[in-house]
Amino acid sequence: MTRLILLGTCSALFFSSTFVLNRAMSLQGGHWIWTASLRYFYMFFMLGLWLVLTGKSRLLKNVFTAFRSNWCFWTVAGSTGFGVFYALLTFSASFAPGWVVATTWQSTILATPLVLLLFGKRVPMRGVFYTILIFIGIVLVTFEQATAASLRETLLGILPVIVAAFAYPLGNQLIWEARHGKIVRMPEAGTAVLDDSVARVLIMVLGSLPLWAVLILFLHPPAPSAGQLVNTAMVAVFSGVLATTLFYKARHLAKTPFELSAVDATQSMEVVFSLLGEIVFLGGAWPGAAGGIGIVLSLLGLVLYVRSQTLAQ
Repeated sequence: MTRLILLGTCSALFFSSTFVLNRAMSLQGGHWIWTASLRYFYMFFMLGLWLVLTGKSRLLKNVFTAFRSNWCFWTVAGSTGFGVFYALLTFSASFAPGWVVATTWQSTILATPLVLLLFGKRVPMRGVFYTILIFIGIVLVTFEQATAASLRETLLGILPVIVAAFAYPLGNQLIWEARHGKIVRMPEAGTAVLDDSVARVLIMVLGSLPLWAVLILFLHPPAPSAGQLVNTAMVAVFSGVLATTLFYKARHLAKTPFELSAVDATQSMEVVFSLLGEIVFLGGAWPGAAGGIGIVLSLLGLVLYVRSQTLAQ
């Protein structure tokens, strides 16, 4: 159990780099569209190179074959689950501290059951009370942010994150539906892609690229600075590769529902790590009473929610 907790906590630490580095780039004047898009351009080459180096060149070819056969579906899925999700997350970093974004991001726990209902899935009602705790925590964090910034900055720093919290599980559910033949008819190459974790991520990254190209052409942002190029590469490595790998490894090693619950609950540490990272590296201030209570309630609600859902299985 100790090993699982350590792996999950390390993954949360690397995931939190997203919120801290995105905030750092916004404070340095970097345009949010480069912060968002460069991460996925880097991931595209990193994941493709990984498949080649591990002797899976044929699987890399299958990714492009599967994408061409259902390019419309994969563009929608990738643009939603990776594009809209991360574009809004980075946009919000221009208006709110990283710990505010990280705390608000916990609303994805509230969004996931609604997305499942949209696809006609049964959603256990156990844990509704805990989602209310998370919601109250987010409201308190929002209240504190509103007292420290203008109403416009508060809304632009929080509302996009809530929309992103719906886009992410929606994109993930589209992958699940495709893998189980619920939406599109997959060719043999597509089946092989969806059975491999790295290839699944790669085809979603590929599907998001058209959205990034359109946004860059529409917004005409100034060229990214050298610092932004380095920081986005760090986000791609820390969050896109290391964090995801560690988290999936911990879940794979878990043998019981209780262990799975413990691994999932470690992700609540993203809020703590984001707060500490912003204070240490960006000179951020400690949250006040409302923000502190909000963080505690969100973390408590998240841990109890994950536990209740696992016990219900």
